[in-house]
Amino acid sequence: MTPRLGVLVSGSGTTLQNFLDREKAGTLAGTVALVVSSDAEAYAAERARRAGRPVEVVEWRKDVGSGAFSEAITKALRREKVDLVLLAGFLRLYRFPGDLAGRVLNIHPALLPAFGGKGMYGRRVHEAVVKSGVKVTGCTVHFADQAYDRGPIVLQRTCPVHFEDTPDAVAKRVFELEKEAYPEAVALFAAGRLKVEAGRVRIT
Repeated sequence: MTPRLGVLVSGSGTTLQNFLDREKAGTLAGTVALVVSSDAEAYAAERARRAGRPVEVVEWRKDVGSGAFSEAITKALRREKVDLVLLAGFLRLYRFPGDLAGRVLNIHPALLPAFGGKGMYGRRVHEAVVKSGVKVTGCTVHFADQAYDRGPIVLQRTCPVHFEDTPDAVAKRVFELEKEAYPEAVALFAAGRLKVEAGRVRIT
């Protein structure tokens, strides 16, 4: 199975670009069929358009609420017959319907359950990592659920944190891990090798 991928973005789109580059090189186990942006000005949307991919802008508005926001995203995903949803720096909570459970992946730039949760994204995560004094950090790919940075963990990759490191230095090191880990998780999904058992993921 070559899944049709729906990528949800909010920012610059470096993770999206990694998917697009790998697809072009023939090393992505899927096809980016749709990009959904929560921000009309996000550079990620421009990256998608340049690559000739459909873009749906679904802007979050407080007066609309999370229900209508999520429903609009789901409608776009269904229209493009998306098989797997990839959260890629998506800063809003996507409350997906039950039939998409086990078909929504997220990547977080730390080793969950540490340094996760609402408001923990981007540079904030790496600042917290450096301040904490931990000696190891990394990235986590997990199945999303209805809360920020929660859900069964698919895989993790690690790297050291040095005493002299800045948050930017850690971010750069972690992103190199993300570029490998997220496509690997997509490949495992495409091969039907991910099984959730009692809240944990077994890789068959």
